[in-house]
Amino acid sequence: MNTEALKYSRMEYARRFLVPPEAVWKKFTEPYQKRHDDKYLSGSRLRLRILTDSDSDRQIIKLTKKHESESPYFRQIKTIILTTDEYRIFYALKGKRVTKIRHYHHYKDLVFSIDVFENELSGLVICEIELNDLEDLMSAIPPPYVTCEVTEDPFFTGAGLARKSGEDLSNKLASLEQRML
Repeated sequence: MNTEALKYSRMEYARRFLVPPEAVWKKFTEPYQKRHDDKYLSGSRLRLRILTDSDSDRQIIKLTKKHESESPYFRQIKTIILTTDEYRIFYALKGKRVTKIRHYHHYKDLVFSIDVFENELSGLVICEIELNDLEDLMSAIPPPYVTCEVTEDPFFTGAGLARKSGEDLSNKLASLEQRML
């Protein structure tokens, strides 16, 4: 990435873990959630998102670009806030949708997000942590209800999931389950 682009972006450090559907995690979460209605625009690295707070119904509309990275644990991202009219312009473009409800769990002085996917990806639950640097990220201990880390598997990125069917997801989860036996 060129240095000019760095002025308008930030580094995102994140890890992702699978959560079995039967796992007990809801009792640890905060009483509020955020709904993420995402559209990954075809032929680009752009994600259009409407973020809705459960406690206030406040909405934020964002357009985000996630740059390629040498590591699945970090990448440069750029985000701009859009108006409703701007959203309509981008929404008219081709893309794949992903919808999820994000819950929050404070664990060992860290905040973990628990994403519960809907529609085609119903049944998928992913726990994610974002931190400010790689050292802290790699030393973070996930909650006990997670089964395996999937950070290095592109299948479980937002853009990767947007291209998957329910059948793709079932096959992938069955494959992972076999490897864990």
